[in-house]
Amino acid sequence: MTQSPIYLDNAATTPVREEVREAMLPFLGTDAFGNPSSAHRVGRTARAAVEQARRQVAAAVGAEPAQVFFTGGGTEADNLAILGTALAARARGAPFRVAVSAIEHKAVLGAAHAVEALGGDAVILPVDATGRIDLDALDAVLADGVAVVSAMWVNNEVGIVQDVAGLAARCAAAGTPFHTDGVQALGKVPVDLHTLPHTILTISAHKISGPKGVGAIVLENKTLVHPLLHGGGQQSGVRPGTENVPGIVGFGRAAELAVAELDATARQMAELQDTFERGVLAALPDAQVNAAAAERAPHISNVAIPGTDSEAMLMHLDLAGICCSAGSACSTGSTAPSHVLTALGIPEPVAKASLRFSFGHQSTAADVDAALAALPTVAAKVRRLGTLLDR
Repeated sequence: MTQSPIYLDNAATTPVREEVREAMLPFLGTDAFGNPSSAHRVGRTARAAVEQARRQVAAAVGAEPAQVFFTGGGTEADNLAILGTALAARARGAPFRVAVSAIEHKAVLGAAHAVEALGGDAVILPVDATGRIDLDALDAVLADGVAVVSAMWVNNEVGIVQDVAGLAARCAAAGTPFHTDGVQALGKVPVDLHTLPHTILTISAHKISGPKGVGAIVLENKTLVHPLLHGGGQQSGVRPGTENVPGIVGFGRAAELAVAELDATARQMAELQDTFERGVLAALPDAQVNAAAAERAPHISNVAIPGTDSEAMLMHLDLAGICCSAGSACSTGSTAPSHVLTALGIPEPVAKASLRFSFGHQSTAADVDAALAALPTVAAKVRRLGTLLDR
């Protein structure tokens, strides 16, 4: 019998929980399959389920249900937040300009570049070694006028927690909308929009043991964004199209569970993170934990193992039954060093020798022990192979 792999790549995606699957099943069958826009009883059943999920997601993030708009995932939600806000600003004669931090997810950076392609401007805000945005640079952007400022709540590669409350307040004082990608924050750190004025939040289901292909944007005022899709009237036209009922139902249940179990799950993951990082540094004394001095969420450990190559490490760890990543799953296959590690000032050889291990609610101490047992052997093998290739 093939042994199940040790899965430590939860920042890429998480397994769907049984409770979530059970909530979705009726809407994948022949009884509750209706279109939520249909007026008959089958449609009304679907509509009631969507609205229940909307209430669940809203409660999870401290918002009102009418502020939650479901999307096809976190990438779409980020694009709507950045490009949609910029287009809305241009339509009302405001600056067609966005500002995003240098360590954003590629969905945000790509949307900012799309603004440039349409004739607007994109400002990349520098960060220090702990990932905090340069406030002088931010103040300069706010003084010049900008449609939106975006800063990731929890970074997906190194787990840095941004000072979103401070940034939101700074933007609010300037009358500028603030967006935060909360995909890696929900279920790992407290998320409460009541404490964040004029903030646009984007989240995704599959990072909290929900289904893939469904996310949400939370808007205090729907006029802040111009829709990217057109043709239907669903969700007040902000995100038209027939709703993904099973996915949305699963998202609602996953969000409910994530918030209810937040304290216990965060403690569990923090213990695993600490054990793992201490173990890596003990077994490989020349290794380093990237962004170790920064405030970090409890589910991500990004470690550099000098003398190795991350892609080779990934291959050999996979052969050893350990699943991790070299950074964002959305950038897999790239030979360039991580833009996040580069922005943090980490030298290219170190960045290219870095791996991300990330924990979930199902992760155990045994998983960490297995990874720690495999790492020294795999690192020695990759270093030896590298020496042979350099000859």
